[in-house]
Order: sequence, then C-alpha cells, then structure tokens
Amino acid sequence: MEKKNIFVLIQELETQMGHIHSELGGLKLVIKELLEENHRLSLENEQLRKILKREVAPAELENQVALQSVSPIKGEMQGEDVVGEGYDNLARLYHEGFHICNVYYGHLRTEGDCLFCLSFLNK
Repeated sequence: MEKKNIFVLIQELETQMGHIHSELGGLKLVIKELLEENHRLSLENEQLRKILKREVAPAELENQVALQSVSPIKGEMQGEDVVGEGYDNLARLYHEGFHICNVYYGHLRTEGDCLFCLSFLNK
C-alpha cells in the first residue's frame, strides 16, 4: 500500500512541476515583451531628446517672429498663408522617424519606410 501512495505523490509532484514550468514560460514571455518595449521606448526617448535640443532655439525665434507679425487690430497673421501647415508638420514628423499613418501613428519607425505613411503623404 505504501508503494501506491508514493507513486501517487510522485505523479502529483510531476503535475505540479509541469504547472510551474508553464508559469515560468509565461513569465519569460512577459519579461521579453517588457524588455522589448523598454528598448523601443528608450530609443524613442533618445530621438525625442535630440529633436528637442535641435529645435529649442529655432522655436524661440519662430515665437518672436510670430508675435511681431500679428496685426494689433484683427489679431490675424500677416504675410505667410497657413494652408498646408498640417501637411508640413506631418511630413516633418515622418522624416524625423515617426509613423503618421492611422495604423501606427506616433510610434517610432524602426524598419525603414512605411507604405501606409507614404501613401498618406502622397494623397
């Protein structure tokens, strides 16, 4: 009778080890996804910092020019037409390495050109 009890205990331990093994596999997948996301976000953060450093001075100059070109009577911009400004901003974002398509909007482009983004720009 003791031999049967030992056999049952060994089978129970074996099933518990199988469950633990599958849980460890799931945890490994979660850790892998977190590490990939962390790496992607680190690259995106680094790229955004470079862009910020590069555009801080020009943005301040643009603000000064914009304040000087505002009409005191109507409060409207004089000179340049603002039509197409949105398109220019999207094109700039795309060339800085970000998606502008509706599928991956705002994500960092790591694989080169995106056909969705390019088709959107060509419309």
